[in-house]
Amino acid sequence: MSRLFEYSAGEVIERVRSRELSVEEYIESIIERIRDKDELINAYITVTAEEALETARKIDERIRDGKDAGRLVGVALAVKDNICTKGIKTTCASRMLENFYPPYDASVIERVKEEGAVIIGKTNMDEFAMGSSTETSYFGVTRNPWDLARVPGGSSGGSAAALVMNEATLALGSDTGGSIRCPASYCSIVGLKPTYGLVSRYGLIAYANSLEQIGPMARTVYDCALLLTVISGFDPKDSTSANLPCKDYTTYLRDDVEDIRVSVPKEFLGEGVDDKVKDCMWRAIEKLEELGASYREVSIPSLKYALPSYYIIAMSEASSNLARYDGIRYGFKTSESEGDWSKVYSRNRRLGFGLEVRRRIMLGTYALSAGYYNRYYIKALKIRALIRREFEETFKESDVMMGPTMPVPPFKIGERINDPLSLYMCDLLTVPANLTGYPAISVPCGFIGDLPVGLQIIGKPFDEGTILRVAYTFERNTDFHKRRPCIF
Repeated sequence: MSRLFEYSAGEVIERVRSRELSVEEYIESIIERIRDKDELINAYITVTAEEALETARKIDERIRDGKDAGRLVGVALAVKDNICTKGIKTTCASRMLENFYPPYDASVIERVKEEGAVIIGKTNMDEFAMGSSTETSYFGVTRNPWDLARVPGGSSGGSAAALVMNEATLALGSDTGGSIRCPASYCSIVGLKPTYGLVSRYGLIAYANSLEQIGPMARTVYDCALLLTVISGFDPKDSTSANLPCKDYTTYLRDDVEDIRVSVPKEFLGEGVDDKVKDCMWRAIEKLEELGASYREVSIPSLKYALPSYYIIAMSEASSNLARYDGIRYGFKTSESEGDWSKVYSRNRRLGFGLEVRRRIMLGTYALSAGYYNRYYIKALKIRALIRREFEETFKESDVMMGPTMPVPPFKIGERINDPLSLYMCDLLTVPANLTGYPAISVPCGFIGDLPVGLQIIGKPFDEGTILRVAYTFERNTDFHKRRPCIF
């Protein structure tokens, strides 16, 4: 029983359905793994051990009665702590929501529960998803299992770290500017940001509405495709949800890239991108070329404006979204109640929010203020439209776009947190997919010493099947995804 946590989602489902494995003993193995290892990495804010075991027993009972228990039957699922879970604390890794228990489930949580997944806990993250390192959490830093002195990426760092340490079998994250793909790269797992509108955001605590998406994280491409199949689809509770037919994304997985045309933007390989990271990416593309794909280098000039335009839009939307947290209607409230409304409001927010969240709120408020709205926010929206048009032109002659996921290998904890600009630069290669709404996946493609490197594959809107197929082919013909940290 002690190594059951090593099973992939596909293996768990197969063994549970054949009654070779009970969900209860498998979940017990995951819980024991968390107790044994999580103090090293701090992947979880909340572990729902008792609830998970109770759910496992109910699923076992359904299996014994010969009833269908769903496409994710028994699989242990970790959930990023900005996705609402009914009756389970959901904090956004912030003091502001330290004791928030949602009265409802997010739509994606309803869907995974219907398909038999077992929620094992809520994972650590950058506060309100604002960060690329999982260092800004009120509940402490998450450490990278590959090197405990380094960051796991962010903001979905807890989900990624939990997966690589086998403290969960599947995980949900959210991606506003790379928050699924960044930790996927830094922890050597698979993480996919779906097309904007493919997955319902109802129940995702908002940071930047026009940019963010909930997405799947897993140790293999198959598991990632399986989870995407379950969580995708139209949701009338989300006004941005696309009303499209549901797909089984596992059917796209085949070891074949014969007809795939790859574009490699020169801007993905420019200033700030580590040479060793570039080498890993080129070796990955050469491998795909050996397998039948073709590639060409292209230029997308507007990409040089992607990062500043992203941060103006994201911070502006954050300023608006987080205005509701004042400690009066709800959220953290200080014991000191003296003063007028504005003083109490200011005091609650100063103590309830961390430094990075306050910084982004202030910058966003400035960008939206009278006299600067047209100069900054409107101009950023125009650049966003320009980048989207250039993406459309590039994809007329290619099926996917590729580059490194992250410009540098995982950096040391504390190395960049006091230099916001250097931290923001880490999002250089991931934000274009959020600005355009295009789907993008990160898969393990190499190592620099013992530090993982991810390959980013961007696809056409609602063409997740193609990027999953390319990622699956690469995974099947390499061994990077099989390697495990030394503390394993």
